[in-house]
Amino acid sequence: MSDIKSEPINDIAHLGHVELLTPKPDESLWYFSDILGMENVHQEGRSVYLRGYGDYATTTLKLTEADDAGVGHISWRAASPQALDRRVKAIEESGLGIGWTNGDYGHGRSYQFNDPDGHLLEIYYDEQKYEPPAELQSTLMNLPMKYPKDGIGARKTDHLALLCQDVEKNRTFAQDVLGLKLRETVMFDEGKTEIGSWMSASAVHHEMAYVVDVKGLSGRLHHFSMWVDDKSEVLRAADIMMENGITIEAGPSKHNNSQAFYLYSYEPGGNRVEIYTSGFFILAPDFEPIVWNEETRGTGVYWGAALPESFLNYATPNIDAAIDEAQPMVDPL
Repeated sequence: MSDIKSEPINDIAHLGHVELLTPKPDESLWYFSDILGMENVHQEGRSVYLRGYGDYATTTLKLTEADDAGVGHISWRAASPQALDRRVKAIEESGLGIGWTNGDYGHGRSYQFNDPDGHLLEIYYDEQKYEPPAELQSTLMNLPMKYPKDGIGARKTDHLALLCQDVEKNRTFAQDVLGLKLRETVMFDEGKTEIGSWMSASAVHHEMAYVVDVKGLSGRLHHFSMWVDDKSEVLRAADIMMENGITIEAGPSKHNNSQAFYLYSYEPGGNRVEIYTSGFFILAPDFEPIVWNEETRGTGVYWGAALPESFLNYATPNIDAAIDEAQPMVDPL
């Protein structure tokens, strides 16, 4: 693994925004706006742009109509214009660069690139801060928008987990080229096989994870995660989902990795979405990544019901959809 004593790269500030693809755009928008309580701030072409009430950027989730569910792209915000230039140079030297774009709604020009597994990423600096209309202005000066009166009330985009063929190769790229910090990793076969690694650019536990794809595919999404402020809000989320026909896959339970409290469900387009809270923050500059093995990792659950087989085998795009028509993951509305 990368030498944690080397000079850290601090050119990325945080995870910026994520684009999710959905074959059911209207139903997916209902899930994210009515159920999760996100605000619809813009529509353009086949895409809708949303935000959590605590996000400072104008938009942190782009929902785009597509033939299959999955992740469109993952965006990282650079710490400065100079940091953006440094990371672009490093990406170009890695051979995985694609090129500059003119930006998108809510942010300026960005540089797009692939990770070693083929996921599409981009990095940018210029970003539009959210300016709420009068009816959404919070009485708290330090809160970007009113707490939503409907739905779960997801505060912000938290992280996402990507599947890949080679965790070590992708984790090394994220560390050495982007500057992400490794927080925890799972090593099987007496430390020979890297099953998963959790990383972030900031003090949060992880903003992106790489986990091995058991089907040996590339470019797939395991889950997208939204943050709520308290464990009780996760329990409330479970009630809201059950009342609205949303199939809960796992939880509420607690992870051993990250110490987080969680609930997994599927949005109507097929993407797995996690409601997430707690966990721990890393402030020490000499933090040493936690290494789990088969015995210490166990089922990945600290307490609560074991994760189901679908958690290991299902991801988006779902390659089995054409040959194995499973039960619908969201009951008819």
